[in-house]
Parts: sequence; C-alpha cells; structure tokens
Amino acid sequence: MRKPLSTSLPLLFLTALAGAALAGVALAADGEARLLTVEITPDVVYGHKSGMALTYDVIQPAQANGAGILYMVSGGWFSRWSPPEKTAENFEGLLDKGFTVFAVRHGSAPRFKVPEAVEDVKLATRFIRLHAADYGVDSDRLGVFGGSAGGHLSLMLGTTGDEGDADSKDPALRESSRVAAAVAYFPPVDLRESVGPNDRFPALDFDPTLAAAISPILHVSPDDVPTLMIHGDKDTLVPLHNSERILKAFEEVGVGTDLIVLEGAGHGFRGAHAETAREAMANWFETHLGGAQAHSEAQSTAR
Repeated sequence: MRKPLSTSLPLLFLTALAGAALAGVALAADGEARLLTVEITPDVVYGHKSGMALTYDVIQPAQANGAGILYMVSGGWFSRWSPPEKTAENFEGLLDKGFTVFAVRHGSAPRFKVPEAVEDVKLATRFIRLHAADYGVDSDRLGVFGGSAGGHLSLMLGTTGDEGDADSKDPALRESSRVAAAVAYFPPVDLRESVGPNDRFPALDFDPTLAAAISPILHVSPDDVPTLMIHGDKDTLVPLHNSERILKAFEEVGVGTDLIVLEGAGHGFRGAHAETAREAMANWFETHLGGAQAHSEAQSTAR
C-alpha cells in the first residue's frame, strides 16, 4: 500500500486524491481479453480559469516504475472529458511497462485558443512536478505525448520548457515546466501557416502575432528533449512534411530524434498502425526515461 499523503498538501489537492480507487481495466492483447488493475485518481484540479477548474486524471499501474507520462487530451485543441477507466484502455503499452499516466485537459475550444492551451499544459506540468512524489513519480522522469493538437502541445513542452519563476508566491509556478522526453503523433509544427478564423478549428482564431511563440519549429534548440514523431504518409489534414521539417531541425542541432512513417496511414491510426505506434511510443519512453530497473536503482541510492 502507498504511504498516506502529506497533510501539508493543499486541501483541494487532498480532496481530489480522496477519490482514488482501484479499478480493473479491460485490455485486449493478441486478441485475448485481460484485466489490468490500476489505481485511478480522477479530476485532480491543477488550476482555474474563467471560474472553471483545470483537471487531470492519474492512472497508476500496480507495478509502477517511477516515471510519469503526460497525455495531452486534445484534438483540434478541443479537450473533452471522458471516464478515466475508459481512457486507461488506450494506455496498455505504457501501463504494462510501469508508467504512471496523467491525462491532462486544458481549457477547450471554442472558448479558449491555442496560446491559452499551451499555457495550461505548462501549468499542469509544473503542478505534476510539484506533487510528483505523492504519486511515487520522479519529477525528472516525466514524458509527454499526444496526437495532432496534442502532438503540437507535446512538442511545445519539449521545446519551450522553462525553469519556473523562483519569485512566484504560487509554489506550482516556481516549478519547472520541462519534461524529459516527448512523442508526437502527426503534429502541426508551424501555426503561422494556419492561424485565423476557422470554423472547424476555432482555437486557431487568435492574434496572428502570437503564432510564432507557439510554433515549435521556431523553438528547436540543442537542449530540447529526445523526441519521436510518428506520422502517416497519407495524412491530408496535417501532412507528413510537418514531422519531416522538425525532424531535420532537431537533427541539425543534435537533439536525439526519430521519425516513424506509417505507410498508408492517414490522420489517426487504427488497427496495425495504432499498435505499431503504441509500441514505438512505449519503447521510446522506456529508453529515455528508464523503466523498472531505473526505479529500483534510484530507490537503492535513496536508502
């Protein structure tokens, strides 16, 4: 059993964690159904905006490896709630390898725009780092992944993370927004190309002068985190050249990077393509964040 949470934590945080419960998540591996026991902490509040709560869910496997993965709940920068037990079914590969998953929601379109979503997920990263020990997670072993808009947000965390504001009165804002590894499925990388009124993606309707600040292709630097892109060669919504451009930019500055191109895949992976992508993502995080062995070694060092 995990140790009780410190009573020094904010009451709101304790209230959210009081809802933690064990759940059986149905997974299908090699065509056979099986049940994975996880501990789910739903709707942890990491901030507020416009009188509304910003939340994430925590999904912890029984054999946790001490590393955490932030999943960007974002498609077209819409960030929708779904039952965490259902969400957990998408993380079989990560949970099997012992990663704790944080399903992070940001202020959603159509009300909120892309620049605000970027700031929200940075705040979530800071808050998770602040409370990482309460989840049995090493704050320096956090990864991030997402698809499409979620891939864009993942790249923003990987390329623009900062050390926080040491003078802030808010303890979360004093924390870093840096992650240690990133995976992005079919991400848009240059929003200067698409900012403006958009009926399908209203989050893109913002001041064009802000687009450069939230275009990851413009923020690539040698201190960026190891980053994997996975993209289909038949993607017509976010064409493959997006991942190819940022791959080249990462390579030019010496950042550890790779691009997996799925032949015949469009925008969104299904069947064998989805399985290939999930396996590659889990392996990338195990390589760059460490697995159970790294956790065991860290615990031995701490004793």
